[in-house]
Amino acid sequence: MTKKTFKTLQDLAACVGQHVATSDWITVTQQQVNQFAEATGDHQWIHVDIEKAKAGPFGAPIAHGFLTLSLLPLFFQDAIEVEQARMGVNYGLNRVRFMSPVPVGSRLRAQMKLLSCEPIDNAGVQMVWETTIELEGAAKPACVAESVVRRYA
Repeated sequence: MTKKTFKTLQDLAACVGQHVATSDWITVTQQQVNQFAEATGDHQWIHVDIEKAKAGPFGAPIAHGFLTLSLLPLFFQDAIEVEQARMGVNYGLNRVRFMSPVPVGSRLRAQMKLLSCEPIDNAGVQMVWETTIELEGAAKPACVAESVVRRYA
C-alpha cells in the first residue's frame, strides 16, 4: 500500500465519514508474542508454549489480543502521514472487540475510517477512528477498535 499523505490536519479532517487508508500487511511472530508476554506478565500457554498450544483449541500459539491492539500505532504510522503535524498521542479507546484469534505467523493489516475530527486546544484535533484489523484469509477481523487520537500542528 501507499502511505496516504495529507498536508495539514484540516485536509485530513475533510475525510470524516470516509475510509482513509489501509496499512501494509505485517506478520505476527513468536518473538513478538514472547516479548509481549515478558512486557505484560501474560504468559498464558496459548501464547508462549508452542507445543502445548499446537494441541490446544487453536492448533497453534496465538497472539495476545492486547498485542494485536498495540499494533495500532504501527498501522497508523505505516498508512497515514500529516506533513504539518508535529506530534500525535493516543487518547484512548471507545470500543474494542477481539473477533478472531491471531495464530503466530498470521498476517494483519488495518483499515482506517475517520469517524470524527474535532478541534482541541494547542492547535490540535481529536479524531475518532474506526480501525478494523484484518486477519489475512479469515472471515472475521482479528479486532475492531474505535481509537481516539490527538494530533497537533
